[in-house]
Amino acid sequence: MTAFNRENLPDAIRTNGATPNPWWTNAVVYQIYPRSFQDTNGDGFGDLKGITSRLDYLADLGVDVLWLSPVYKSPQDDNGYDISDYRDIDPLFGTLDDMDELLAEAHKRGLKIVMDLVVNHTSDEHAWFQASKDKDDPHADWYWWRPARPGFEPGTPGAEPNQWGSYFGGSAWEYCPERGEYYLHQFSKKQPDLNWENPAVRRAVYDMMNWWLDRGIDGFRMDVITLISKRTDAAGRLPGEAGSELEDLPVGEEGYSSPNPFCADGPRQDEFLAEMRREVFEGRDGFMTVGEAPGITPERNEHITNPANKELDMLFLFDHMGEGEGRSKWELVPFRTPWLRGVLANQQAAVRNAGWASLFFCNHDQPRIVSRWGDDTSEEARVRSAKAFGLLLHMHRGTPYIYQGEELGMTNAHFTSLDQYRDLESINAFRQRVEEAKIQSAESMMASLELISRDNARTPMQWDASKYAGFTAPDAPAEPWIGVNPNHVGINAAAEFDDPDSVYAFYKRLIALRHDDPVVAAGDWTLIDADDPNVYAFTRSLESAPGVAGGTLLVAVNLSGRTVDLSAEAYALVENGVTEHDIVISTYGASHAVVSLANRELDPWEGIVVRL
Repeated sequence: MTAFNRENLPDAIRTNGATPNPWWTNAVVYQIYPRSFQDTNGDGFGDLKGITSRLDYLADLGVDVLWLSPVYKSPQDDNGYDISDYRDIDPLFGTLDDMDELLAEAHKRGLKIVMDLVVNHTSDEHAWFQASKDKDDPHADWYWWRPARPGFEPGTPGAEPNQWGSYFGGSAWEYCPERGEYYLHQFSKKQPDLNWENPAVRRAVYDMMNWWLDRGIDGFRMDVITLISKRTDAAGRLPGEAGSELEDLPVGEEGYSSPNPFCADGPRQDEFLAEMRREVFEGRDGFMTVGEAPGITPERNEHITNPANKELDMLFLFDHMGEGEGRSKWELVPFRTPWLRGVLANQQAAVRNAGWASLFFCNHDQPRIVSRWGDDTSEEARVRSAKAFGLLLHMHRGTPYIYQGEELGMTNAHFTSLDQYRDLESINAFRQRVEEAKIQSAESMMASLELISRDNARTPMQWDASKYAGFTAPDAPAEPWIGVNPNHVGINAAAEFDDPDSVYAFYKRLIALRHDDPVVAAGDWTLIDADDPNVYAFTRSLESAPGVAGGTLLVAVNLSGRTVDLSAEAYALVENGVTEHDIVISTYGASHAVVSLANRELDPWEGIVVRL
């Protein structure tokens, strides 16, 4: 089912506060990581023609929007999130003609294409940055350039403008001998931050965005877009700079302070986003915008996504993805249902009256959820826990995002040696924490990488049981750029496509519910059993309106691998008995769900949706 053969939610019910209701309020988005999706030329990297060749699979799954991770021209230091030319396709993925073909073929099938856009930073090989090395060039102020700290020799340890650390390890400042100054890079040293305070930077970004929309794309996912506004003092100095009125944070265990409080959701964030809306999207229809939003609270999400404020349609919040992390990302703690429930409840409550939520557990920066929070130690546990987390996510209020392979229950890679990893963040973190700061053992760090490294999401898509999982031909001249998960022999699209009990079949049903059931798409969300240690339960309710059947759904999911009791509050809603006809969807099946509810218990990873 695609946008061509389903109806949008009628205005008789409320979604995000806009009128008419936006088309994406009952849509489902599917993220594609192009280099790992489908390789058609045997070079070991996925390409645009590969995506085009799989459009029928995606249309059959039922998704509405395809979000492509970056395919622009890039040195690929951070797998394309370091863009050197915004108006060209990297030869690794194909050509602009290939992109045009993909757009045309997707649109024929009722699928929209959203491109990943990285404008907090560029590649250091972008023409803008190369020009900015000259202090007399018009681009000289397009990036965050700063002189060495007074009293220090430029380029020597301690001469950095402040003590900020990069999210990818090491200092957030890199010395440029050609200019004789340092530039800020919150991520890789090959990803210098753009200076959004400069109106010329913003104009250039908006012109480029309009160019792509005019070419036919349907919107943007905006990478770390909430980092574009930095906090400075009255003289324009960053915290910790010599003479700055703003104090920096203390240095942490890795030897650096964090830039996040001063770069996330800065003082001009709303101004910049509203200006972007006016300059790029005003007067256009049918588009969708979603921003990656580090540092944004649920309350700020309501403001930014409230259509009255004309900023962005949706944001990705990340507070819930901190579940399982200790003092740092790399120090792990056991999964806690109450913690996850509390964070997601705050996100849902914040957009109860206005704005909208993005629903996700997986993406290119997150490990596979079935391995991280579920159980992939046996086939039975993998299937059950994959369905449980899928049901939990898709029954919340908002727009669900599926990451490639999530619909198959793909697992982490379970790499055993550092040389199997390709992710810049993972490799740098090992070097900094184990070899330089010596704050974590090699064994502990390898265990952390096995569970949460970004590369876990980046192994090739598992299409079939052949040598390279159908990602590339078995006799291809080049091996895939990163190792194929050996379990592709059993976990793959070909094996699941016609299996009615597969994770794939379950996801098809979840997607169809989002399209067909107004209660799932737009109903109010109310938490129950707030203190239950294992069961995450809530209701979705919608008043009937002309042409719209309302009602109430009970959602109860056991997020553990053991049989547990259903709480009194949840049981009270079904104690008069339910029939198979009342079961909307269940991870075990309707007949099993009826017995479980009658027994007031849920089996391992059992999730049930009941129409009350």
